[in-house]
Amino acid sequence: MLPKSKVDLYAAIRRDSHAGLSHRALQRKYGVGFLTAKKALESAWPEARKKLPPRQTRLDPFKPLIDRMLRADLDAPRKQRDTVKRIFDRLLDEHGADEISYQRPAGAPWRRSSRRPTSPARRQRSTSAT
Repeated sequence: MLPKSKVDLYAAIRRDSHAGLSHRALQRKYGVGFLTAKKALESAWPEARKKLPPRQTRLDPFKPLIDRMLRADLDAPRKQRDTVKRIFDRLLDEHGADEISYQRPAGAPWRRSSRRPTSPARRQRSTSAT
């Protein structure tokens, strides 16, 4: 049975190596490559995972523009605010954003962060009979 964690895998490789298994036999038994077996024999603890920098999206150059559009819309009446489709069209027309597509709504991250927390609506009941 194969070990479940990388630490257990390293321990099993080291144990079998001390028992006399060759380097290639360890690779075959545990289904690992040369470097993994070598690292397991050199150290009991595996290396920490490397943190990758976040990938840049196609919208990143246009985020300040979208932010400005949405902030300008905060003061507008609800029916006059720009829709995601309208913002997308403005990016294409006014800013030449030909490399972006309309597959995913662009305004979703901003819309979520700009919402105010809502409380349950309280209605006052009228006491007069009509």
